[in-house]
Amino acid sequence: MTKTDCIFCKIIDGEIPVVKIFEDKKYFAFLDMNPINPGHTLLIPKKHTDYLFDLSDDEYSELMLKAKHLAKILKNKLKSKKIGLIVEGFGVSHVHIHLVPINSMGELNQKRTKPMNKEELNRLAEKITG
Repeated sequence: MTKTDCIFCKIIDGEIPVVKIFEDKKYFAFLDMNPINPGHTLLIPKKHTDYLFDLSDDEYSELMLKAKHLAKILKNKLKSKKIGLIVEGFGVSHVHIHLVPINSMGELNQKRTKPMNKEELNRLAEKITG
């Protein structure tokens, strides 16, 4: 997949609307429209890279530190017991980390996804960023 075909690159470029909760020069985070649990966030590097372990050591470390930073915010704002992390990379060929608020064992399961409408996502984003 090339950058021009990548849905996440299109999101970063503003071609596809999402509910953004964070952005800086290198990273972009937005709420998953089909979350495992409310607040399920996708963190992506702006640099198109297909596979997590193709990132340089510095890029990998920065991405994980950004995930840690966002996880603390999500946990605090959403009052979850923990933030689960999933990295699998098959759905979209662009490095991405799923940060999922969880409160018990077994919740970190992609089969539990449920769609949320834009209004619900916007309310969640306000809670997280406000």
